[in-house]
Amino acid sequence: MTLSNPGWPVHLEHGDVSVRPFRRSDAARWSQLRRANEAWLAPWEPGTGTTWHEAHSPAAFRAMLRGLKRSVKDGTSWPLAVCWQGQLAGGLTVGNIVRRAFGSAYAGYWIDRGHAGKGITATALAMVVDHALTVGRLHRIEVNIRPENGPSNRVAEKLGLRQEGLHKRYLYIDGDWRDHYGYAVTAEEIATERMIDRMARLARAESERGASKDPRQTSQ
Repeated sequence: MTLSNPGWPVHLEHGDVSVRPFRRSDAARWSQLRRANEAWLAPWEPGTGTTWHEAHSPAAFRAMLRGLKRSVKDGTSWPLAVCWQGQLAGGLTVGNIVRRAFGSAYAGYWIDRGHAGKGITATALAMVVDHALTVGRLHRIEVNIRPENGPSNRVAEKLGLRQEGLHKRYLYIDGDWRDHYGYAVTAEEIATERMIDRMARLARAESERGASKDPRQTSQ
């Protein structure tokens, strides 16, 4: 842990899901995943000014990592690898960290399509939010998601994040200024129930609701 970036470096694990800092040896795997997931990821991410293939080469990863290390040193971000059973499967960034009276940051994430639907992203985000709002000494984490991005909104729902509203024309993505739902959570909200426990509780409640449905009311 450093004075300029409390909570870093971050190494967390829950079941088969773990998060850790990115490292140079991730270059080939990161490039393979990102290039293979262009159709899955490109519609939701800001453009890079070059082709997707070029922007996600091993060399591009190493250049990106150098920039990320500078932001870590400045105390403004946590760039994290999301792993499933020890293998890189996605990424999660706590970025735009502002200390003092603001005490806030945003979280953004991506996951390989082949690993989607396993609860990996929700688990990783829950662990990181818990860490950021305690050991990391932040007060508030924001997550901003396009309304059309069903899987990402589902992650926020699994964690019970508070939806604060719709940010009109919030970010320039895929050729236009796109609206985003704004979600947030504060340190006070996890004081009595950590996010990882809330996620498990909400999953149990959803399972119980599904089990109690009258089968005669199930749509065919």
